[in-house]
Amino acid sequence: MRHQTVVYCFATLAVFVLSLPRTHVCAADNVRVMVWPGHAPGETSLDEGTNQPNRAGEFPPVTRTIKIRRPSIDVFPADRPNGTAILVLPGGGFGKVVPDKEGSEAAPWLNQFGISTFVLRYRTSEVTPKTEPAWRRPLQDAQRALCIIRARAPEWNVNADRVGVLAFSAGGQVGSILHTAEGKPAYEAMDATDEQNCSPDFSLLIYPWNVYDRSTDDLLPEIKPSKTSPPAFIVHTHDDRSSSLGSVLIYAALKRHNIPAELHVYENGGHGYGMRAVAGSQIGTWPARAGEWLRLRGLAESADKQ
Repeated sequence: MRHQTVVYCFATLAVFVLSLPRTHVCAADNVRVMVWPGHAPGETSLDEGTNQPNRAGEFPPVTRTIKIRRPSIDVFPADRPNGTAILVLPGGGFGKVVPDKEGSEAAPWLNQFGISTFVLRYRTSEVTPKTEPAWRRPLQDAQRALCIIRARAPEWNVNADRVGVLAFSAGGQVGSILHTAEGKPAYEAMDATDEQNCSPDFSLLIYPWNVYDRSTDDLLPEIKPSKTSPPAFIVHTHDDRSSSLGSVLIYAALKRHNIPAELHVYENGGHGYGMRAVAGSQIGTWPARAGEWLRLRGLAESADKQ
């Protein structure tokens, strides 16, 4: 009888897990592309990183990768690509990268719209000198990744003028700088790939981390929206300690330059939710709003057409 009870419990658990929404994607099932042909700029190691032990009580579990010296891209092609590609920049405070909760979990959502998805595992900050901004090496990796996507656009059924960025938290700080860098690379060209445009055609900035400088009551000096900045969709929460004022200032600057932009500031929800819902908050609706924005801009197909 005890054996039957155990079997029944495991069977029930299996049914429960299989019934969960398909949000946790295993990158091992997809292609991984190295960002640099050898060592990344300023690096002497080819270490692809180490995952920290999972934290107790997290379900689905969250991957935190540290000591990344050789950055890479996990490729999640759409089954029926519409020509749009999005490079995902996960968060992690620069000391680590969260490639699932703020990375691969966005792939099924984007793929349903025909958007091929590329998750960047950028370099972490363990060896970054104090005189160098923590965002600089991730910015280099992101710019090179955009060049790679465009250089291999025919292979991935991508239109080179429809390549955007989805950036979370610390990745959002990088994404905000990237969004306004006007295509100026932060590294010396290595090969023909670097002849491609390293600027996004549009950006989705999701709770960009520490882009507001309290000492100046303004954006970080590296974030300079201009009349040539691309369109943006921006999300934050009012109760995020990484102040939503940064997102508001990015939106206001884009507005001053008449750049198409959409800003959503939810009252609560905190920070670090990625694609997941938060109890007692409406923040889990942001992907629906972003999907509408992408469709209105002609960047996404309706899910029912896929």
